[in-house]
Amino acid sequence: MNTTEFSNIATTTRWFRTAAPYIHAHRGATFVVAFDGKTIATDGFDNLIHDFALLNSLGIKLVLVYGARPQIDQQLKMSNLDTEQYNGMRITDEKSLTVALSVMGKLRLDIEAKLSFGLPHTPMADAQVRCTSGNLVTARPVGIKDGIDFGHTGEVRRVDTQGFNEQLNLGNVVLLPPLGYSPTGEIFNLAYQDIATAVASALGADKLIFIGEDPSKLAREMTVDQAATAIQQSAPIALTAAIKACNAGVKRVHLLDRNQDGALLQELFSRDGAGTLITAELFETTRQATIDDVGGILELIQPLEEQGVLVKRSRDHLEMEVDHFTVMERDGTVVACAALYPYPDSQIGELACLAVSPSYQTLGRGKQLLLAMEQQARAADLTSLCVLTTQTAHWFLEHGFQQAEISDLPDQKQGFYNYQRNAKVFRKPLS
Repeated sequence: MNTTEFSNIATTTRWFRTAAPYIHAHRGATFVVAFDGKTIATDGFDNLIHDFALLNSLGIKLVLVYGARPQIDQQLKMSNLDTEQYNGMRITDEKSLTVALSVMGKLRLDIEAKLSFGLPHTPMADAQVRCTSGNLVTARPVGIKDGIDFGHTGEVRRVDTQGFNEQLNLGNVVLLPPLGYSPTGEIFNLAYQDIATAVASALGADKLIFIGEDPSKLAREMTVDQAATAIQQSAPIALTAAIKACNAGVKRVHLLDRNQDGALLQELFSRDGAGTLITAELFETTRQATIDDVGGILELIQPLEEQGVLVKRSRDHLEMEVDHFTVMERDGTVVACAALYPYPDSQIGELACLAVSPSYQTLGRGKQLLLAMEQQARAADLTSLCVLTTQTAHWFLEHGFQQAEISDLPDQKQGFYNYQRNAKVFRKPLS
């Protein structure tokens, strides 16, 4: 055995011994990996697929989310179709949705085919990677903003955590296109970063990894505050999604360069890594509001008051009724609030002023807060909750409320009903 062969053995042995703690730590962990359409188009994408197969073989649970913007743009151009964007978001009409579905479908089949590749003498020989997809992400339309109808462009509404976990526990890789489905059977075009962030948060993923723009101008490790400062300068688009994910409770978010071959393995199995790591500890509590929270509550609800979603409340009014409020506080900031007004004679509690910061609206905080309010109501020997709403009826229906009549309200509340506002009444029994 010559000197070169000895050197190669020593290098391989050293690498495995260095990587062993990471291999052990990652086994059974859940990683969400998101990569954009430009990554798919690179010459190194096949190697990245091989790396995915390797992670799967090491017992890592993988959710892969892919983007398709450049491919969709190219196909729209070839079809002589114009597409508009507003604030970086595509406006998706019927024709462009048809094109997007065709492109996304082809990309999904191509990726599945690459994951099935298993010829001898290749990195994926006999890998047998099982890949699955499905309607695991529920979406809703973006709707009309600033007078612009975004058509079939949507945003994440709900993640089927049970469906994901069933597939991941079987050892399957879950592959997600940038699409979501509504309960009414509609299909919406979503941002792949938003899907990845929502899925990582819902699953409590150990890592969320974005593969795309070169993050080399960023520090190797950043806190959320440092990342927020970097956004004000020139920074990868994924940095915004990384901050949102950390705020949602994802422990570690990694940004990797699509053009660096092996960056994924280097980041996961070496001490120095290959990209940028963003981390944040979750400082969040749900508690009774105090007089010191009035300013935070006002800041949270005023935009909704201006939109007519909530009834306007003055600072004086809030200060007098702050004892009815519960807040969710994260790192000193009120990110959600709700109020409970009990009517003991009727054994009914009115749920009011439920508001969640825009940064947390797709991350389950509203549901968590509702559960906390229901628990409070039961502790007060109330048997049902009622709510009056003008614009959020579907959300309450989806969380167990049923439409009711004004006459179903407590007598005292009926006397203060605002017929001009014409809010709908919903009621939920507390079994």
